[in-house]
Amino acid sequence: MRSGSGIAVGLQIGTQPPLSALRAFLVAARVMKLDSVMVIDHFQNVFPSSMWTPELTWLAARRPTPHEFFDFQVLSGHLASRVGHMRLGVGVTEAIRRHPVLIAQAMMTLSHLTRRAPILGIGAGERMNLDPYGLDSSEPVTRLDEALQIIRLCLTSREPITFTGHHFRLDNAPMDLEAAPGRTPEIWVAGHGPRMLALTGRYGDGWYPTTVASPAEYADKLAAVRAAAVDAGRDPGSITPALHRFMVVAATEREARAMLETKVVRALALMAPAAVWEHAGAVHPFGADFNPLVDFIPGDYDRATMDEAIAAVPAAVVTEGPLLWGSREQIVAKLRTFGEAGLRHVVLAPVSGLVSPRAALYGLWATGRIARALR
Repeated sequence: MRSGSGIAVGLQIGTQPPLSALRAFLVAARVMKLDSVMVIDHFQNVFPSSMWTPELTWLAARRPTPHEFFDFQVLSGHLASRVGHMRLGVGVTEAIRRHPVLIAQAMMTLSHLTRRAPILGIGAGERMNLDPYGLDSSEPVTRLDEALQIIRLCLTSREPITFTGHHFRLDNAPMDLEAAPGRTPEIWVAGHGPRMLALTGRYGDGWYPTTVASPAEYADKLAAVRAAAVDAGRDPGSITPALHRFMVVAATEREARAMLETKVVRALALMAPAAVWEHAGAVHPFGADFNPLVDFIPGDYDRATMDEAIAAVPAAVVTEGPLLWGSREQIVAKLRTFGEAGLRHVVLAPVSGLVSPRAALYGLWATGRIARALR
């Protein structure tokens, strides 16, 4: 493999017990000299309890439930002294479960515990973490717009904050905590649609999409982010073009293709956007207008419904959607095409680890080799 693409590589680690496993992943990421480690902020997993069996994944024999998550803020504080020179972040939280001032306070606190600026990945929210808990998921983009303004004020203003919006109100509210010198948290916005891309350009230090499927789509949406930054009087070059990518990696393409046929990977394909299904000549089994990233609530689907939906997943949705798959050489080549479209920081989540313990170990090792090839 030729060397050098200027793409930093991070690792997404789960926030599920046992804590010893998370520490082991963190140690591995340090040994591999990765650039970042990102934790997630969830109440629920995308797999309904009804289908959480060893037939789906070997992990079901070790975890009685898929919906067991640590709080990301507490966990980040625990991990902070162990990340070394890697960046630590969340990918992503939202300002519905957590007030924007609390988010800013937590991230500025984290900046005092780490050697590099922490990353605040933030999005509009997912209904799985909101609706079952009695939280209002309406007007998510408007709420995020207000939240980003407040978080930015917390990070930059030294005066009490007064803010009047539809969702948030602050009246001469002090937030005197400052970030550690040189380590002001960076806001990475998980934007996909036009309004979210505009918010990224106005307020973001980074762009952190999940479901962008192709380099061409990535380039088009990055251009929209940069245009919004220019319109807001900001330097578009100051925004880090990043990407979150679920990854199925194996020693050979043949092995990777075999993993694409497993039930657990096909279940993840249900999270592909409706546009990917349309491109594959199919309609998402939960509806043509269904937005999996936002609308999916695991508890609403019984096992029979999920099994039927998984069986309906076309091969093209798995192979041509946002899932990154192949041998590590193929994955490096694919990421380089995203690099040509502007990508500068990718965070990999090796979901091939759901298939078997061997695949989990290989996925972690391969992440380090991919990072080395892309530097």
